[in-house]
Amino acid sequence: MSAKCRPTFLRLFVLLSALTLPCVAFGQQAPEDLVKRGEDKRAKGDLNGAIADYSKAIELNSRDANAYSRRGYTKYSMGDYDGAIADFTKAIELKPKDPFDYTNRGFTKEAKGDLDGAIADNTKAIELDPKDSGAYADRGSAETAKGDLDGAIDDYTKAIELEPKNANTFIGRAKAKTAKGDLDGAIADYSKVIELVPNWAHAYFKRGEAKKAKGDQAGADADFAQAAKLKGP
Repeated sequence: MSAKCRPTFLRLFVLLSALTLPCVAFGQQAPEDLVKRGEDKRAKGDLNGAIADYSKAIELNSRDANAYSRRGYTKYSMGDYDGAIADFTKAIELKPKDPFDYTNRGFTKEAKGDLDGAIADNTKAIELDPKDSGAYADRGSAETAKGDLDGAIDDYTKAIELEPKNANTFIGRAKAKTAKGDLDGAIADYSKVIELVPNWAHAYFKRGEAKKAKGDQAGADADFAQAAKLKGP
């Protein structure tokens, strides 16, 4: 090789080495691969292993909002609500226009007993995405726990408008209606749940309770029997 060509070759070699060194020289996985592996572990129930992978991804890329979000959800699943909130908060800092982690942080705050914080986070999620049915339903849940039954029913109703086949939302609205004393409305909602998920024992059991409270003992007994047949509430 001529002296004239050698510098160009050397510069190219150095450039290629710089580009490949992190992954090839040290056998280091890309952050997105670690997040994917963490998801696989979480799906299999290895929550500690999942958190280790998410944490490693964050070490490699401290601005990976997805890794914080996934780690936060896994911590929530383990009951580490403070850790989950910290991770969701970091994800929000990195992606402040994404409603997803506001709802995540919201239901974690509700689990921790911070109902006002949960309502605020879900309200922010709704501002960012007015069609986020989950945010309406989660806000409805926190409002029910706080005693704002009218607000809860309104939010569940909006969630149902946006996602009419989500049985959990009808369950939530039925709970709020029961607390408000609207037993007919609760029975109607539980009936809709049974229409959507015919083998859900819990819906039969709760409808039975509402019928019993209304004085319909025969209807209640039939629902309780069906719930028992489906292996209990």
